[in-house]
Formats: sequence, structure tokens, C-alpha cells
Amino acid sequence: MVLAGKPQATDVTVEDMNDISIVAATALTKVYGSDATQVTALAGVTASFPQGTFTAIMGPSGSGKSTMMHCLAGLDAPTSGSVTIDGVQLVGMPDRGLTRLRRDKIGFVFQAFNLLPTHTAAQNILLPLELSGRKADTALFDALTSSLGLTGRLNHLPSQLSGGEQQRVAVARALISRPAVVFADEPTGALDSRNSAGLLAFLRQAAQGGQTIVMVTHDPRAASYTDRALMLRDGQIVADIAQPDEDAVLTAMKSLGA
Repeated sequence: MVLAGKPQATDVTVEDMNDISIVAATALTKVYGSDATQVTALAGVTASFPQGTFTAIMGPSGSGKSTMMHCLAGLDAPTSGSVTIDGVQLVGMPDRGLTRLRRDKIGFVFQAFNLLPTHTAAQNILLPLELSGRKADTALFDALTSSLGLTGRLNHLPSQLSGGEQQRVAVARALISRPAVVFADEPTGALDSRNSAGLLAFLRQAAQGGQTIVMVTHDPRAASYTDRALMLRDGQIVADIAQPDEDAVLTAMKSLGA
């Protein structure tokens, strides 16, 4: 189904994609298993994500939203179709090149944080730069940690931080290398309403500063911070909501049985 007045993202062609799209997927398909156990997680998804936009990917459990994000980010290979990031084709890329591209172009905010337990908050934030042999931008580091309320917690280990603080460290780590795109998997899942609002506002600010943010979420309030919400069902994009508000997203989710 398609919400009234909203185009299907699957109708978009490669020629229609804006030249400034940082992430683009064309006819993306992902099939798990075979024969009687075969499951189609993505069924021909086509979508593009322009520079400086904040997009929510939503849908019922099993709709394919996490699979879509993993394929877009190069964490999982599609069965067919193509994915480009900043003009670079991911499908068929050797592992070494894919690792380099993820390091240089992509930031990740995982639901499980994935912080190194023996590293301080500051060391965790700077880890992507250390791995790539790049020097830290002191001004950016100070701005990120100050905006995220981490200034007084930088010398603490993850075990000494609250769940919200760990999540904010993960966000700072994702942004410190100025990646072209940041993928966030349920980034507010472990946060209370106040910290959730602060984090979403920060991600929106990052998009306004030119970074592309793609977020998987089930939360209509989180989606209301974005420029666009893509609604998935059965591995297909069934609605593309521009400038979503909480009520519009709630209505769309209910219509999908979520």
C-alpha cells in the first residue's frame, strides 16, 4: 500500500536520483535460505539519500528495515541489485576496499554501543581516527563532546558511564571522522525521553551541517526529527513521507499493522 499523496520509492529510477545523493540503492534484493526455508528480506528496493538529509527507515518487525540498513552500509551483501556510497559501488568490492570505504566514508551508531571496555570515553571516540592514522580535529572533538554533554566524563571507562552516556559516546565516535554518511540502528532505544530528544536534535543538527543520517527506528517521535520516513513492509518501500510528524507516522505504522 502507499499513503495517499506520497510516491513509492520503488518507482524512482537511477536517472531520477539527484547527483548529490550520498547513498543510493537500486533494485536491492536480499534472500536468506533456499527452497522451503527461503525468506525474502528485501524485494527490489530502490531509494536514494541526498547529502545533508536525515532519513528514518521504519516498518513492522520483519519488514526488512535492519536488512536494508546493513546492505546500504556494506555490512551485508545483497543477493542482487546495487548500492553506492559517495559514488562508489559496494557490490562486488573486495573486502579490503570495503573495509577502507567503511572506515573513511561511514559512521555507525549501533544499538549495542560496541565500546571497547578497556578504553576511556575519549579513547573510544577517537578510535576511528587512530585506526586510519589520522590526527584528531581538536575543535571538532571539543564541540562534539560539549554538545553531547560528555566533557566531564571523557576519562571514564564504559563501565563507569550510564547507558545514555555510552550511547552519546557512540554517536561522537560515529561523527568524529566527518563521515559522508552515518547509519544509526535504534539509537534512542536505551535512552530516556530527555536524552533521546537531545540525541535526535544533535543528529538533526549534523544533517543540517551536511552529513547524511540514515536511522532505523520504530519510534514515531524519533521519526518526527527527520526530513523523511521510508515505510517498509514485506521487504518493500510502501510509503515515503516527507517532513514526517508524529501523527503521520503513527497513522502509517498502524496501517501497516506495526
